[in-house]
Amino acid sequence: MRLVTLALLALLALVHVELWFGKGGVPRVMELQAKLSAQSADNDAASARNEQLGAEVRDFKEGLEMVEEKARFELGMIKPDEIYVQVNTPKR
Repeated sequence: MRLVTLALLALLALVHVELWFGKGGVPRVMELQAKLSAQSADNDAASARNEQLGAEVRDFKEGLEMVEEKARFELGMIKPDEIYVQVNTPKR
């Protein structure tokens, strides 16, 4: 009976050693969970950026207002019969 008890305790110790220090142990699981959380945050940011780009693409496909707005503000373009007025505010 004593030998069986010792054998069972040895097996229990072996299982605990594997649980805490083995390849699939608790520290490795916690490390993988941290990596998963970081990757999920990166994926959420990329998904939001994709949504924004998708909205811009839809705007470009549906109408020319977005194209005209970008041409005006980013390239400084004006219409043929338009007068461009720039107002500078004095710095204090």
